[in-house]
Amino acid sequence: MPLVALTGGIASGKSTIARRLAEHGAVVVDADALVRELQAPGQPVLAAIAAEFGPEVLTVDGALDRAALGAVVFGDRERLARLNAIVHPAVKEESQRRFRAALDADPRTVVVYDVPLLAEARGAGEWDRVVVAHAPADIRRRRLVEQRGMTEADAAARIANQAGDDERLALADVVIDTSGTLGETRAQTDELWRSLTAGP
Repeated sequence: MPLVALTGGIASGKSTIARRLAEHGAVVVDADALVRELQAPGQPVLAAIAAEFGPEVLTVDGALDRAALGAVVFGDRERLARLNAIVHPAVKEESQRRFRAALDADPRTVVVYDVPLLAEARGAGEWDRVVVAHAPADIRRRRLVEQRGMTEADAAARIANQAGDDERLALADVVIDTSGTLGETRAQTDELWRSLTAGP
C-alpha cells in the first residue's frame, strides 16, 4: 500500500488532513513528534547536540532548551547545518523503522509521513504520493495571528523562514486546497483516501 508524504507550510491545515487520514485508518508518522522523542533526555541525539553546542542548550534538569538552541542556530547557516547533520539522519532512520513496522503489521496499510520540511530537505524520492496542503501565504499569516496569537511580524518571519509555496507545489502529486472551510478540506481528504485505497 502507498507510502505518502504529507507536507505544507506553517498554518496550512496539514494537521487537519493528517487527523482525517488517521480517522480513515492510515498510520500517521509525525516528523515533529519524532524529533521531540529523539531529543529527549537520555537519547543519543540530545547528547550529540549538547556536545556540539555546549551545556547552555540544556535546561537545569537536562532537557533540551529549545529557545536557547534556536537562539544559537537562528540566522547562522553553518551552525544550523551542523544541527541538521545530527538530527536529520536520526529522524530518517527512526521514521523508516516505523514505516517498516506498520507495513509488516499490515501490508495493506496506508502510511502517511506528516513532514513539514519535505521541500527544505529535498526529499521526494521514496514516496508513492506527495500530498501538499496549500493555502496562500496571506491566509496562513492571518491564521498565525488569529489562532496562535503571533504578531504580524513574527508570523511573516516564520513563513519566510520556510520553503516557498512554488517550491512545495513543485513536489506535489496531489494538492489539497486548505484555504476554504474545514468541511471543504475534509472532503478533499476523503477523496484522497478513496484514491489511495482504490484497487489496482
